[in-house]
Amino acid sequence: MSIFRKLLATAAIAAVMFAGPANAESIKIALVVKALGNGFFDAANKGAQEAAKELGDVEVIYTGPTAATAEGQIEIVNSLIAQNVKAIAISANDPDALVPVLKKAMDRGITVISWDSGVAPEGRQMHLNPSDTGLIGETIIKLAADYLPEGGDVAILSASSTATNQNAWIEAAKKVLPEKFPKINLVATVYGDDDSVKSTNEAKGLIASHPNLKAIIAPTTVGVVAAAQVVTDQNLIGKVNVTGLALPSEFKQFIDNGASQAVALWNPIDLGYSAVYLAHGIATGKAKAEPGAKLSIGKVGEVTLDDTNSAAMAPPFQFDKSNIEEFSKIY
Repeated sequence: MSIFRKLLATAAIAAVMFAGPANAESIKIALVVKALGNGFFDAANKGAQEAAKELGDVEVIYTGPTAATAEGQIEIVNSLIAQNVKAIAISANDPDALVPVLKKAMDRGITVISWDSGVAPEGRQMHLNPSDTGLIGETIIKLAADYLPEGGDVAILSASSTATNQNAWIEAAKKVLPEKFPKINLVATVYGDDDSVKSTNEAKGLIASHPNLKAIIAPTTVGVVAAAQVVTDQNLIGKVNVTGLALPSEFKQFIDNGASQAVALWNPIDLGYSAVYLAHGIATGKAKAEPGAKLSIGKVGEVTLDDTNSAAMAPPFQFDKSNIEEFSKIY
């Protein structure tokens, strides 16, 4: 299973990282993330660097703003256009605000794809979802419901209110509630903007506002850690279960101490790898972004584009006491 691949040595966080020495023949592919300093995106960069080495003619530029804003990403994309990169693979902070600058990039002949968090179709050539939206939505609710046999109040702590992926997962989760999880009562959805301090404050607010709260679901690696820390600090372990999408290495302590029973995530290393592989294929003409096209993502496998030129990489994988130790050593 690809998730067991050995990681490369931890890369230092920087605005720009390169895969190997640059040379005149290199194809420059920019991996633009929501914000630097996020473990999920650092892991994605490891996969991106791995893809670059496999492809052999690629120089990966790893970059993102210091805060998860569309304005910060727009500034970075303008800089990348000026550098005349061959392709941009972006996890967007806003699906619409980035469209004009990404259209500008495409007008200059730059291949543009989105991954993780999408851009509106007119601002990219294809989008790679980490997993199927409906399956993710159902998974995040199930992670809470499995440990609430009598049901109860739950709340969602999301990233930003404009994050394409978060909003799609939340809507998918709401759709399955009545039929599959009728005992689960979703009382609130709040936004921590993928900022640790704001996510902490939002988690505290949920607990204060909803005294019967049984679970906090955070489909964001920043928010889930913040919520689990709040539950730990307020001595609510066993009363409020925190779940959602988490990096095993960042979240192991909260599975160990009981603040969380289980979380899930796809492999961000594979996601970064796949994004670079797809961007390279389209930029070099080896692949074409069109509905129905089957595109290779190297050792990860193959994806098929739907009628919006979107595809899903792989299903989420659950982490709990039975396996968190093992996976925390991997990513």
